[in-house]
Amino acid sequence: MNRHRTEWIGWVFLTGIVLLFLELVFFDGDLFISLPLSFGCLYLGKKKYHRAIGKMLFWIGLFSTVVIVLQMIVFKFFILAILAYLLYTFYQSKKNPDHINPVLIESKNCGQEPLIKKNSLFENKLFGGRKTPDHVYEWNDVNIQTGIGDTVIDLSNTILPKGDTFISIRGIAGNVRILVPYDMEVSIHHSVIAGSTSVFNNQDRKIFNSILSFQTPGFNEAEQKIAIITSLLIGDLEVKRI
Repeated sequence: MNRHRTEWIGWVFLTGIVLLFLELVFFDGDLFISLPLSFGCLYLGKKKYHRAIGKMLFWIGLFSTVVIVLQMIVFKFFILAILAYLLYTFYQSKKNPDHINPVLIESKNCGQEPLIKKNSLFENKLFGGRKTPDHVYEWNDVNIQTGIGDTVIDLSNTILPKGDTFISIRGIAGNVRILVPYDMEVSIHHSVIAGSTSVFNNQDRKIFNSILSFQTPGFNEAEQKIAIITSLLIGDLEVKRI
């Protein structure tokens, strides 16, 4: 996957260089004059920024450079390439979410208080989905930042500790699905800009810029309970008994 990504980035940059050459030579020869003038204003303005004329040259150069770059074909190509890559990555994350198995690692004792380091169930990831293993796994509390992709947490394949179990997920775009055992008390605090929720038998199909809180009746008195905190820019939340 990494090799294909590197090849794709290489082809994008190579295509961008070719487009830049074609634009300079065949389509917009004025760039040979306007770009050097803009860069010259930036350079002189920065050098004499302590003076009024320097400030004026700097901001004129900056404004003209931004306008010129935004109008270039190669700039528009890179924007389209980035959008295409984001869509492709999102599609792949839906198709093949990562399965992560936690591993316990004992830290070395160097005269300090001994500790046991625990790997998280998930790592922060900008792109891609994640899912707990389909087999029995050891539980660790979840506290992650996500970018684009779905997250699935199945609590029926693990043994939860006595006391409080915490799940905290903050993401940009993607759905969150959490499967909890029937005998567990649950508290849910959800914040979203646009999406929907399905919490047990309660459904909200269209939510915009809302904060929702749910709690099962016996949550405060329960010896074993789950606290779920989720925050999404765009996405759906589903909490279901299993």
